[in-house]
Amino acid sequence: MAENKEIVFTGLGVSSGIGIGKSYVRESGTIAVPEYRIKVGRVKSELDRFQAATTRARRQIGRLRSKAKAVEGAAEDLDSLLDAYFQMLKDSRLVRGVKARIETDRINAEAAVQAEFGEIAKQFLAMDDAYIRARLEDIRAVALRLTRNLSNVEEKPFTHLPENSAIVAEELSPADTAQLNPAKVVGIATMLGGAEGHTAIMARALGLPAVLGVTGLLKGARSGADIIIDGDAGRITVNPTQETLAAYEQRKVVRVREERRLGHLKRQPAMTRDGIEVVLQANVELPMQLPSVDRTGAAGIGLLRSEFMFMNRETIPTEDEQYEALKEIVVGMNGKPVTIRTLDVGGEKTSAALMGDYGGSASSALGLRGIRLSLVREDLLETEFRAILRASAHGSVRILLPMVTTVGEVRRARDVLAHAARKLKRRKVPFASPLPPLGVMIEVPGAALSADALAQTCDFFAIGSNDLTMYTLAIDRGDEQVANLFDPLNPSVLRLIQFSAESALRARIPVSICGEIAGDARYTALLLGLGLRELSMTATSIPKVKEHIRAMDFASASRRASIIMDQVDAGRIAMLLDDFNALS
Repeated sequence: MAENKEIVFTGLGVSSGIGIGKSYVRESGTIAVPEYRIKVGRVKSELDRFQAATTRARRQIGRLRSKAKAVEGAAEDLDSLLDAYFQMLKDSRLVRGVKARIETDRINAEAAVQAEFGEIAKQFLAMDDAYIRARLEDIRAVALRLTRNLSNVEEKPFTHLPENSAIVAEELSPADTAQLNPAKVVGIATMLGGAEGHTAIMARALGLPAVLGVTGLLKGARSGADIIIDGDAGRITVNPTQETLAAYEQRKVVRVREERRLGHLKRQPAMTRDGIEVVLQANVELPMQLPSVDRTGAAGIGLLRSEFMFMNRETIPTEDEQYEALKEIVVGMNGKPVTIRTLDVGGEKTSAALMGDYGGSASSALGLRGIRLSLVREDLLETEFRAILRASAHGSVRILLPMVTTVGEVRRARDVLAHAARKLKRRKVPFASPLPPLGVMIEVPGAALSADALAQTCDFFAIGSNDLTMYTLAIDRGDEQVANLFDPLNPSVLRLIQFSAESALRARIPVSICGEIAGDARYTALLLGLGLRELSMTATSIPKVKEHIRAMDFASASRRASIIMDQVDAGRIAMLLDDFNALS
């Protein structure tokens, strides 16, 4: 293909907006990793951690192979190469050698990968054979992928970005995305990832247009090329013509006008035509979002994800560090409520300082994540509680527990909170009295089905529809291969949301929903009809949702929700909902 010919790729538009700039292709590069000895009793868990990294690498390669089949003119070559990588991750000399080094040398898995690859490289380089040397590059690629999956040291690839950079990569983690500066970055495009994964959520939080799951992207985009990222249509245009550029520039002008129009709603109440008021709050990933929260007129922060304090660092933040970060946010909200979720790492959200000790369990969506990890490390939970309590002296604060499944977890957390409060009292450190409300996230089917019991042990509910949909439908929400199956309108998901909301209302405790459906105006009428009066979303979604609420008749929405909840087919539900929205 001609070097400057316009090329169009399609993928999943996961964060709306249009970004026009220059491609910045994220190269994998090398990763500096620590080497340290492990105790005899930790060998098995280190082997488990390495096994989890190889399993994840095989999944990544499998997803790339699926996408490679659609790359015109190169599918066969790419598939052959990726198949070689896949086989190498099963029982190759590299994998066997790493396991042996962990067992005999008792060193951490990252160091074992590097040491074993170094030994293989010496032997390959001693052979004067071009074919053998080429195979060494294949082994290097596999070793690097394993190191990336294992690494306790986050890469810092985005420190010196030029202005108007469009990030192009095979995959970005949520921690990678958190490093991006919206003042320099115009958008994100990757080969892997799904619409409901945390990378997508982080992109929306930062207001960056993003398209994930883009087949053949790295083959067609080079660093420095002109590029357009269309997060609305899920389209990437490399080397756009002048006509294409002009059309997109005009679309950007239209978007700015729309944002200004919606901006006038900032001081207007989120009230339906028949007088039902709804509380619209913001989900916050990073402190840099506070100005956006203020601009959109959010009634508070309905979900502050505390993971930002633990990302991209090798050590666990101290009580004082956490307090200062939280205090800045609480003070910045000028008395508006802030709901702080305790640490929720695991799955795709990594924390190098914590997860290395727990092998594959901490990196599994079904493993040691959320409140489970916090209760294993009660010392860390107590530290976090003390920081939150200290911040509560500066404004209205609530505490939210993630991934709860049992009443016992809530009771144990309350005990830790009470102990933290007693310590602060002895130290004569001020904090709110009475203690901040303690709430539960409803994000697994087990929690939803036991919502009646949970409502007796906590002060409020926050329904996390993203994870609730994922766990109910058994779909990895970060995997673009099954993204089309991720459907919050599935009757089973809606029934769990309805049951949770009704349980909270019966117990007379507040209930909100803070998943991505809360910020999509398409679902607003249904959510209100199911009994929800508090919605928390990405701040930039608030004006559109508020406009929808102000144009809606609540009584009609309730009747339509009742009809919807009698349905058994997600397609029929979608049709009934869209018909209602079209008539509102």
